[in-house]
Amino acid sequence: MKLPPLLVVDDEKNMRLSLQTVLEGESYEVRLADSAEAGLKLIQQETFFMVITDARLGGMSGYEFLKMVAEKRPDLPVIMITAYATPKLAVEAIKSGATDYLAKPFEPDELLHAVGRCAERHRLLTENAALKARAGNGIRIENIVGDSPKILELRQLIQTVAPTDATVLILGESGTGKELIAGAIHFHSRRAAAHYIRLNCAAIPETLLESELFGYERGAFTGAHRTKRGYVEEADGGTIFLDEIGDMSRSLQAKLLRFLEDGSFTRVGGTQELRVQVRLIAATNRNIVDAIKKGEFREDLFHRLNVMQFRPPPLRERGTDIALLARNFLRVFALKLGRTVKDISPLAMLALQAHSWPGNVRELRNVIERAVILEPSEFIQPASLPDFEVESRLRDGPVEKSGTSRRGSLPEALLRFEKEMILDALEASDGSLSKAAAGLDLSRHSLRYRMGRLGLGVDGGVDEDADTGTGSPVR
Repeated sequence: MKLPPLLVVDDEKNMRLSLQTVLEGESYEVRLADSAEAGLKLIQQETFFMVITDARLGGMSGYEFLKMVAEKRPDLPVIMITAYATPKLAVEAIKSGATDYLAKPFEPDELLHAVGRCAERHRLLTENAALKARAGNGIRIENIVGDSPKILELRQLIQTVAPTDATVLILGESGTGKELIAGAIHFHSRRAAAHYIRLNCAAIPETLLESELFGYERGAFTGAHRTKRGYVEEADGGTIFLDEIGDMSRSLQAKLLRFLEDGSFTRVGGTQELRVQVRLIAATNRNIVDAIKKGEFREDLFHRLNVMQFRPPPLRERGTDIALLARNFLRVFALKLGRTVKDISPLAMLALQAHSWPGNVRELRNVIERAVILEPSEFIQPASLPDFEVESRLRDGPVEKSGTSRRGSLPEALLRFEKEMILDALEASDGSLSKAAAGLDLSRHSLRYRMGRLGLGVDGGVDEDADTGTGSPVR
């Protein structure tokens, strides 16, 4: 884990340079200030893991400086050095907030030992904060709910890829759980105790995205009153997840490509090349091939990101996972909202399974939350579900030049038509399989087979003459 710089405050130039030489020889990053006033200004502008100050300074004394630092940054360790060491002054320094006290002349090892203790303290505090964040927000593989073959394969791939440091690209429709996959990869990786930083590239204006990602130096632009570390620095040693990377400008894509090569970057307005060790996970819901053909996304960046590719399936391809997810959301919202809804009626479940879910799992989650709020009984009825009219039109569109519609291929259209007919028959027969089968000129066994093939599981609730609850499935 990379440490922030440390600050040396001393009005004697030779002393400042001597301390800088010793500390940089041990790979510490050092900033210098020739007065307490300049030191306080730097503390307001940058992040430091500790401060070393002389007791006697021109202007504000080291003891006054200590008190000011203790007020502004009580968590910042300060080591005081002085050529006039007495027990009384040592006590005064400690009372003023000093972490340690060194008398001149001192051996370099004595200084390095004191600095090392502060560095270790910073690492422990940072790791503890990361562990607390992980405990509260950790996403395990088990959080990805589903038993369909594609989801089982997805979970197995996460287990295989997570322990490596491979770059990951997640391609999928909006609402399919790309952020869940990224979180699970980090949680099950060797970097799990380090920071996990998430950045939505589409949510930040293009003019600000570079400075948020790579940081900026003081004075880089109007309003840049202090140096700011970017997300890649905050994620050093951990993982950064760039969502909606397809919306990133080509100029920033070029800088990201360079960063992916060796972890090097330059802050906005800066000239110093910095380097971090970060695992990158990227995701987009755009058709990446079309974006490359249109010149909106760099092909070389795609190949650099595409080391391990994940493609979470849309909800309409997950069959019985719809019922599993719906009941899972029902339990969550019933508890959260203090409702007594226990389950989903068979006809309501058929309506859920018949919908095409253009918004995928996110849409299903919202639908169940709405139903739990509206449902007065213990079982969600079709009347508590939306009519899906607007949602269904999201997948409609004009016929394209190829002659195929955005609604899908002919086999897909036939499957939807078969679903519609079966749902209409069940609605007309109040959910009776025998009556619905007779109306469709099918045997009851054939109807059950077709329902299973279409993902319209009877779920043990729709039987020959069963009372399936009020209302009818709404499409």
